[in-house]
Amino acid sequence: GWYCTPCESFWTEHQLVDGKCPDCGRDVELTKEESYFFKLSKYADRLIKYIEDNPDFIQPQSRQNEMLNNFLRPGLEDLCVSRTSFDWGIPVTFDEKHVVYVWIDALSNYISALGYLTEDDSNFKKYWPADVHLVGKEIVRFHTIIWPIMLMALDLPLPKQVFGHGWLILEGGKMSKSKGNVVDPVVLVDKYGVDPIRYFLLREVPFGSDGIYSEEALVNRLNSDLANDLGNLLSRTITMIEKYFGGFIPEPKAKEAIDSELENMALELPAKVDDLMNKLLFSNALAEIFKLVSRANKYIDETMPWALAKDESKKDRLGTVLYNLAEALRYVSVLIIPFMPNTPNKIFSQLGIREEELKTLESLKDFRGIKPGTKVEKGGIIFPRVEFGKEEESTTNAKETAKAKPESKAKDEVKAKPEITIDDFAKLDLRVAKVIGCEKVKGADKLLKLELEVGEEKRQVVSGIAEYYKPEDLIGKSVVIVYNLKPVKLRGVESKGMILAASNDEELTIVSPLTEIASGSTVN
Repeated sequence: GWYCTPCESFWTEHQLVDGKCPDCGRDVELTKEESYFFKLSKYADRLIKYIEDNPDFIQPQSRQNEMLNNFLRPGLEDLCVSRTSFDWGIPVTFDEKHVVYVWIDALSNYISALGYLTEDDSNFKKYWPADVHLVGKEIVRFHTIIWPIMLMALDLPLPKQVFGHGWLILEGGKMSKSKGNVVDPVVLVDKYGVDPIRYFLLREVPFGSDGIYSEEALVNRLNSDLANDLGNLLSRTITMIEKYFGGFIPEPKAKEAIDSELENMALELPAKVDDLMNKLLFSNALAEIFKLVSRANKYIDETMPWALAKDESKKDRLGTVLYNLAEALRYVSVLIIPFMPNTPNKIFSQLGIREEELKTLESLKDFRGIKPGTKVEKGGIIFPRVEFGKEEESTTNAKETAKAKPESKAKDEVKAKPEITIDDFAKLDLRVAKVIGCEKVKGADKLLKLELEVGEEKRQVVSGIAEYYKPEDLIGKSVVIVYNLKPVKLRGVESKGMILAASNDEELTIVSPLTEIASGSTVN
């Protein structure tokens, strides 16, 4: 038969693809030697019927279709199970010039390791059949055809499911040492942290499919979901509890419809996540969890705690809003434990949650888990934003990243402007504003028109930052503006104020508060 050395597999002529191994695409060689065969063909119809009667046995569906249409229905070949061209391996007891060939000896480990056919087979009785075999898609054939037929021949139950996951590939093809395009996971984790990498890999690619990796996609996902959404939600919530209630989580009072909407979404979430996890739909499970994160952020914008804080008669209402935000964060933290095991404790710590029972799935049956009066403890930013650009050090090809970089030439020092007095500075009215709308100025490549909320006021500012920011990146972001700058017209569009930004010859970044603070706040 045609033998592929890397895959340790024999193939018939009609199974080859363009004369090469159908699994890995590499060259095969015609090999002839005496062998024993396992009569797979005897069980083909029985296995086809089993797969058709148990549609969840092979997942995802694409793998099931491949096994049925490419291997089983065209006619199953008998399997070579011994070799005589070498003597390493497990001897065939009734013919010692033969050794057992790969896959029969490998697959049988699933049950022999559990004590099958030994004096103590308690583990076998306890754990078999397995709920799921999780395997790479390149070995699905062995686990969904050869292995089930072995079990049928032994009159043993089949595993309940075999799930073939896909590959993570780079733009341009599979990772390969020979191509020098391998992504070193250690370098990646050192740079971004293990939890963000775990989140990206589980969220970005539907489990079972191949996924294309790029560092830019990684950074975009981390900034959007983790820094902007989850990290910002925690920071805003803790900051407001500290500012308006002295750092103690307030007691919730009467509920309004908008509170019930958030609460019901949280209460329904564990069951949704459990169902998706059982189906190995990890990306979908994370998407559902982060819907609650997005809803909580929107809840802040809708309830406007900073406005409630201005009216003493609405103190109870403000307390209810902030309690609900803290409790929503607790729900999110518990549910992301399997995905990001280090992050939840950082959130629990800032929320002041010490009780282990409040960190369990069982605790998510009641949206009143956190005890009012719990002291929050503001910590650092759990997910700092990552800037990605052309000069970003690549994590592709670990050898290159490990090389020392040449020292860059020192930039020319910025010449200092003349000194001013405190009276001069006092003439500036600097305020925090929130971006609620943003679009490009027609006919101007560098200009963005921003609609800002400054306390109770709405105003329009034109800024020359379009080369560095997309409009959608700015919406919801807090910025600092020169509030009392004389209005001007740029390209016919009125601008009332100026956004502060730091820049050098290569990059620009807008000035933004480190933590959430109400729009209209003054900068001193």
